[in-house]
Amino acid sequence: MPTTHIEAKIGEIAETIFLPGDPLRAKAIADRYLSDVTRFNDVRNMLGYTGYYNGKRVSVMGTGMGMPSMAIYSYELIKVYGVKNLIRIGTAGSIQKHVGLREIVIAQAASTDSNFAHQFGLDGHIAAVSDFGLLQKSVEAAEVLGLKYHVGNMLSSDVFYHFDPEHWKKWQKIGALCIEMEAYALFLNAAYLGASALAITTISDSLITGEQLSHEERQNSFVDIMKVALAIVPE
Repeated sequence: MPTTHIEAKIGEIAETIFLPGDPLRAKAIADRYLSDVTRFNDVRNMLGYTGYYNGKRVSVMGTGMGMPSMAIYSYELIKVYGVKNLIRIGTAGSIQKHVGLREIVIAQAASTDSNFAHQFGLDGHIAAVSDFGLLQKSVEAAEVLGLKYHVGNMLSSDVFYHFDPEHWKKWQKIGALCIEMEAYALFLNAAYLGASALAITTISDSLITGEQLSHEERQNSFVDIMKVALAIVPE
């Protein structure tokens, strides 16, 4: 049965899926990297496709921006469609001097300023961590490809336009590498529902220097994280 947000039939989505925020980027990935492509979703223009890469069946779908949107799609993908490996691919803003533009951050874990975990009713604070198997394979792929990468904690924030311009400095002090907006919800949904998840991001801007990549530069740097993501698709 289709869900409220995904019109695919059971079996039309692969066990491994790439999750960019932008649905048009999902289309571009399908067009550029996959063969024998079929579209399984265009509800709310959140485009989703399934195809093959080097004989491996894989899907790609946009998730929109922020944890609420990521949480809806990742929940339905795991719970209804049986997706086992969910790999977020996107951009992030650096909050460390040694993490530069165009470099890759692979999430070992995600922290947050969100109240997303409240729903689990825990007497404490849960750590949102990525799947070690996917993490290990992505690091090995980045090494083979000769890419500049970092592994560590990222901040998944609910706020893009923060009214405290220095809010990120406390996260910098405790060692977070970058800020994005989705990984924390993805990791907890996957953990609770028994799936594997990872986030691979490219640094598109720096909160320290104020530098930003142009749209064209973002597209070019995105190619590197796709090389890593495609290299870790399970057989």
